[in-house]
Amino acid sequence: MSPKSFVLLDRDGVINQDSDDFIKSPEEWQAIEGSLEAIALLTAHHFRVVVISNQSGLARGLFDLATLEQIHEKMHRMVNAAGGAIEAIYFCPHGADSDCQCRKPKPGMLLQCAAEQGVELSETFFIGDSARDIQAALAANAKPILVKTGKGEKTLADHSYPNLLIFDTLYDAAKFIVSGQ
Repeated sequence: MSPKSFVLLDRDGVINQDSDDFIKSPEEWQAIEGSLEAIALLTAHHFRVVVISNQSGLARGLFDLATLEQIHEKMHRMVNAAGGAIEAIYFCPHGADSDCQCRKPKPGMLLQCAAEQGVELSETFFIGDSARDIQAALAANAKPILVKTGKGEKTLADHSYPNLLIFDTLYDAAKFIVSGQ
């Protein structure tokens, strides 16, 4: 395996519990069972983990950049305590009505990550729980995986993607990835 193998992850609904009211504070950020261990498993198998996340709560004024940094510091601490590492975090601060290129389902964050981190997207899994995650992965020529946590069950009920890899949790997806498929 190349020393620069990556796995890209959506945040809310994949790593941590999601909320229709947004995750607005470090206290509201709660890891999904097994997600920290999943990142540790990927790290132990020499995968570099990067988070790719829409954060429209910034544009909505629900939290500020300093609070988002505190949320991400908590996530880093908890992942590190479990034995894992997150290489980088890319987030879109824009609202749903923005014409930016970074907000998923557009592939901008994935393309930026590829350029800055040396990611070969066609060989890289992007794990998400929503249709916009799957669409962004496909638009960037990455390999999408859907997890049933977060919005995953609703995404499955509302959309059909042929040949899509689907797992119950991030940990199940990580086991599949480290097995070499």
